[in-house]
Amino acid sequence: MTHKQAIAIYNIMNHLHHLNIIDSRATLEDRKMNGTTDGLVYMLTVNEEPTYVLKLDNSANISIVNQFHSTYPTRSILPKLYYTDPANAFILYSYIKGTTHYHRGAKINWLSLLVTELLNHYQLEESTEKWGRLVDPCHSWREFNERGIEGARKNLDNLLPTEDYDKVHSLLEDTSNVSQKYLLHGDAGVHNFVFDQSSLTGVIDPSPVVGPIIYDFAYAFCSSPDDLNLETLFTAFDLLHDTSISQLRLIQEVILQLYCRIGICATVHPHDLEDYLKAWDDWKVLIPSL
Repeated sequence: MTHKQAIAIYNIMNHLHHLNIIDSRATLEDRKMNGTTDGLVYMLTVNEEPTYVLKLDNSANISIVNQFHSTYPTRSILPKLYYTDPANAFILYSYIKGTTHYHRGAKINWLSLLVTELLNHYQLEESTEKWGRLVDPCHSWREFNERGIEGARKNLDNLLPTEDYDKVHSLLEDTSNVSQKYLLHGDAGVHNFVFDQSSLTGVIDPSPVVGPIIYDFAYAFCSSPDDLNLETLFTAFDLLHDTSISQLRLIQEVILQLYCRIGICATVHPHDLEDYLKAWDDWKVLIPSL
């Protein structure tokens, strides 16, 4: 942390204390928190116990994160939102004990909890005609899906044959046939899930998306290479409300998301790549022949 950053953060803390937002005993951990989020993220402790998370970012990102948390204020699986700067320079929320990504237990357990505690409470978003990520919206859900596929194709280079790309691209028509849009977390994967004693205890770092609920569901299912099987998929999907699609359509959604996830994995999580490629061999045969 630079001297300038430290001064800025201490000024924010003094302001929050003056507003009675944070405990007067709060102190700053002298390090940036690890994670996948953009911006600067710091932990504030009280009596050496992690208590608050302070995030500084550009105003557009803070604004949409605030929108997501304000839309779902009663979801215990989300951090509690304490304060958002009126100028959208920073946001303060509660710290959730645990670690992301690892020691997560069986996928069926945490995916089921994600469905019942968050996805089933998503609300319709009718204030915009756009689709996709709020920081860079699209004109249609098809455009958003196509962006994801094309991005994955570039990352995969020679890892998967062109034939696989063509098969995934053939799914665009069906997977883009949606009418209702919801305000979604948008980055609902194990890298943003907090686990404590092998149980899901929190979902952090939203990158809000406007789209169908099935997007967050399939994204979460594909966010780790373990238990990528139909039994886990169908069992968790049966718990999902407000999503009436066939099993074939669900499989199509997963195949599209899995292709995109492998593209991300190739550049960000290469240690998982071998397991993902094995899973891909099993899933791609479920795509109807072109």
